[in-house]
Amino acid sequence: MSFISNFFSKKDDNLKKKIEIISPISGKIISIKDVPDVVFSKKIVGDGIAIKPTGNNIVSPIDGIIGKIFKTLHAFSIESPEGIQMFVHFGIDTVKLNGNGFIKSYVKEGEKVKKGDLIIKINLKLLKKIAKSIITPVVISNIDQFKIIEKKTGLITAGKSIIMYVNKN
Repeated sequence: MSFISNFFSKKDDNLKKKIEIISPISGKIISIKDVPDVVFSKKIVGDGIAIKPTGNNIVSPIDGIIGKIFKTLHAFSIESPEGIQMFVHFGIDTVKLNGNGFIKSYVKEGEKVKKGDLIIKINLKLLKKIAKSIITPVVISNIDQFKIIEKKTGLITAGKSIIMYVNKN
């Protein structure tokens, strides 16, 4: 009996859970390599995708716990129960705007959230005028522990569209 149970347990170990990551903001997916900042385009802080946004709401891309919300509201981190550490960074050099164009945060650091929960509200119209770039990187910062198995392309809706699938290594 142990041979059979060992066979099945080994098979189960090989089955990897496919984890869905949804879009934190509506817009169009672009390659992370096309982000106008080498920290993101060269994958220094992690791998993922980027979004050219069309919406004013930034939502949680995964179930998890909010790690850090910058006081300027331009970025936040979140960690999923599977250990995925994500970083959503609206625009490039937007920290220099000192919160201008970022309306309100709806969550606090350490708060548990679900996919699609509203995190930050922005004024996209204003940010298009004053930000160096509105391209929004969405990266997995501990990518060494995960494998991106599929990155989506095209138009996406915040809280609804899948932007990528990952597996734990």
